[in-house]
Amino acid sequence: MTIREIYQQALSDGYLTSVMEQEVTYLCQFVDKLSVDEYTALESLMEGLLTEQIAIAPRKHFINVMEELVISVAVRKAAEIEAKKDLLDLDIGDIAAYALNRLPPLYATTEEGAMHQRQRAKIELHKLIEEQVEEGLNRFLKRPLVPGEPLKRKKQPSLLEELVPLLQSCASDYES
Repeated sequence: MTIREIYQQALSDGYLTSVMEQEVTYLCQFVDKLSVDEYTALESLMEGLLTEQIAIAPRKHFINVMEELVISVAVRKAAEIEAKKDLLDLDIGDIAAYALNRLPPLYATTEEGAMHQRQRAKIELHKLIEEQVEEGLNRFLKRPLVPGEPLKRKKQPSLLEELVPLLQSCASDYES
């Protein structure tokens, strides 16, 4: 798909989807030179976004309720072990990741859905959660100490934050 086609589709629909956004990003980053028509379409797309003639399709937000349940159990169990064994360096992230990889996800998109998933977990999965966190703790305590680089959370830029530098870099080629 070309930027012109994406712009026309977004204009027709009234919104730009995340797939369209990714395609525009790809075209701008990996095509050596955009044609004048593509630059014009890119400029029109940006103008449509800025004037809100084209909206950015909302992204669905969801959570995995299992994460909060596992972390809660892991913190409680780690505190018990730390109090008994005078340990201060239990990695809750490692322990929770181990357990989460062995438990079913419980996704929810609303507070009501999250409450339902929490209730379901308390009734059906409480014992399994406790067992998997306990196993994660045991494995963590038995493993050799090998330092690793922790994961860093990246801030998700908005579409406009992504497109502005891209447009500026494309425009500099166009201007010259």
